[in-house]
Amino acid sequence: MADRSEGRSRRREGDDTASQRGHIPQRRGARTAKLASLPLGVAGRATLGLGRRISGRSADEVNAELQARTAEQLFTVLGELKGGAMKLGQALSVFEAALPDENAAPYREALTKLQEAAPPMPTAQVRSVLDEQFGTRWRERFRDFDDTPAAAASIGQVHKAVWSDGRVVAVKLQYPGAGPALLADLTQLTRFAWLFGRVSPGLDVKPLLSEIRERVLEELDYTLEADAQRAFASAFADDPDIAVPRVVASAPKAVVTEWMDGTQLSSIIADGTQQQRDRAGSMMALLHYSAPARAGLLHADPHPGNFRLLPDGRLGVIDFGAVARLPDGYPAPLGRLTRLAVDNDPDAVLALMRDLGFVRPGIQVSGQEVMDYLGPAVDPLREPSFTFSRAWLQQQASRVADPRRAEAQVGRQLNLPPSYLLIHRVTLGSIGVLCQLGATAPFRRLAERWQPGFAHESGDVDA
Repeated sequence: MADRSEGRSRRREGDDTASQRGHIPQRRGARTAKLASLPLGVAGRATLGLGRRISGRSADEVNAELQARTAEQLFTVLGELKGGAMKLGQALSVFEAALPDENAAPYREALTKLQEAAPPMPTAQVRSVLDEQFGTRWRERFRDFDDTPAAAASIGQVHKAVWSDGRVVAVKLQYPGAGPALLADLTQLTRFAWLFGRVSPGLDVKPLLSEIRERVLEELDYTLEADAQRAFASAFADDPDIAVPRVVASAPKAVVTEWMDGTQLSSIIADGTQQQRDRAGSMMALLHYSAPARAGLLHADPHPGNFRLLPDGRLGVIDFGAVARLPDGYPAPLGRLTRLAVDNDPDAVLALMRDLGFVRPGIQVSGQEVMDYLGPAVDPLREPSFTFSRAWLQQQASRVADPRRAEAQVGRQLNLPPSYLLIHRVTLGSIGVLCQLGATAPFRRLAERWQPGFAHESGDVDA
């Protein structure tokens, strides 16, 4: 018994040491305990809050403190675990603009931190990964290599270096153990999905977790990411609006690309000028609409950490681990459906939604009910330009999430075909970032130019 107890103790110490050194703890028990601390922490704070109310503090004061502490614990744990936990946090972060103002303040700063930072790997671990991926003579490929990471994300971190030909490069390295940790996290997080509803009201986290799980194997293979980035870089080479760094070298768990300076989108969201906001937002919309036609791919990770505004006004785009492969561009039926909604043709909208599988056989719903649900969501396409705002997004979120409203009841009867799920999530995420920016963007003009089926219905011509 003593030997087994000591063995368990040593394993726990090993997990703690691994976490401190930048490894992803791989034992399911250790990670489960971290994640289990979230609901337990919420319960403990609720009990503490009751005690403080009894002691005389106002309910508003106590609730504000509880919200702040919940946010701090939630996103600290997600960031420390990296893997699937942090990936979910990053996915949620693009929806923070939908939070009601009275609830948003405690969460906004914690959410934003996840977009750019995570605890780093130690130097010895970094060099070990480089040995494994590029061979023990990898130093000969670089003139200089900065051991301190420049950025960190859910399954990897980035180092700044100088390639042998003098180019400044970004070296992205995958955390050891990222794969098993990622899958274990996503399984465990599904059990705590209710907790994340407190962060982003109206967002059903379980489908998001399922969709992330379906794509993790691709994201873990950096050779696939490098191939996607090469396709984007080729499609947008010498583009006046979009800049994509070229790939220099790649391996299954490491990729080297040209370095890209610029003002991070999170900084523009925090204190950028309106001109910067509008420019960044318009270029994000251009990327979203045009990439499937130009590259056969859709950038599927639209959180602010993956974009920066360059000194020459172009939008710099990085991180192509998550992409939707659309070799024929955007599906034309989606463009036709959107156009019918903009033209306020409820019967045609309902008929096409039934044909596409958005309304399952046997579901009784009227065209007007569907239009009441969809109508405000296509507001950005009704005018030549649209100003995105947190207030508008909060209104949409409240409208479709409040179970007392008819729109929410209609929404629960609709179905999202699996083939459109990723496109839908990326579209919502991109709109969430535009609302964080408060940008005015020419959504309609871009849809007319790039979205098959949208311009055709009324004879619009390409802009």
